[in-house]
Amino acid sequence: MGIVINLDVVMAQRKIGLTQLSKQVDISMANLSILKNNKAKAIRFSTLEALCQALRCQPGDLISFVEEADT
Repeated sequence: MGIVINLDVVMAQRKIGLTQLSKQVDISMANLSILKNNKAKAIRFSTLEALCQALRCQPGDLISFVEEADT
């Protein structure tokens, strides 16, 4: 699976919706939705920093590495 974005988990823990977070970090709802649904190919450090500030978390709370199972 590789790199996983846990934005949906952190948002649920903080009880914050997509619309509210979008306004706080000044990122479109479409781009946040891509991150939230783990469809992003990349993330800018400035975006990661804004998300961490708004959600009061560390980058490691939002991003994790999951090893792929050998088949």
